Amino acid sequence: MDLRDTDETGAERSVGMPAVRSRQKRREMRRRGQENATAAASTTAVLQWITARVPPALVREIEAHAKASGTSRSDAIRECLAVGIETVQGRQGVPGRLVDELFGKLNTILLMLDIIGPPSLGTPRLLAHWASSDGALKISEDELLAEMKTVAADEWDQAVAEGQDAVDRPTVEPPHEAS
Repeated sequence: MDLRDTDETGAERSVGMPAVRSRQKRREMRRRGQENATAAASTTAVLQWITARVPPALVREIEAHAKASGTSRSDAIRECLAVGIETVQGRQGVPGRLVDELFGKLNTILLMLDIIGPPSLGTPRLLAHWASSDGALKISEDELLAEMKTVAADEWDQAVAEGQDAVDRPTVEPPHEAS
């Protein structure tokens, strides 16, 4: 079974190849493909033919995207290539594994904040309540809590500033030795 489609010029082309095809038919298809490419180039100088081997799963995803967006498979492929190139250029050469590593570290930090956040916020309130409840302090619980928040905010600002200084400081890495 051979699936056929028409390209932008209206010429028929094969979009699916059976598992076994004679050499003569393959040569004929190549010749027709070259003729179609020449005709298309003369009518639309903007688009060029490219050939790529793509895994079947990716072809299914592209076809599903084309169907969902109501476009042709060629349009869907052009869109995917454009988005992919834009993404790669936007990363400015940052390897994908590094991006994945950074996301992993951010998730770890969020998990740590979930663990230490509530006790960090609850401890001052408990201390202020206990300190003011026995009557030994001459200030109210609210005043003590406000003072604790002020001191904590100052300490936090100082820690953030020190951390930012450490990030801004250029680090010199030793040269990697060839093994």
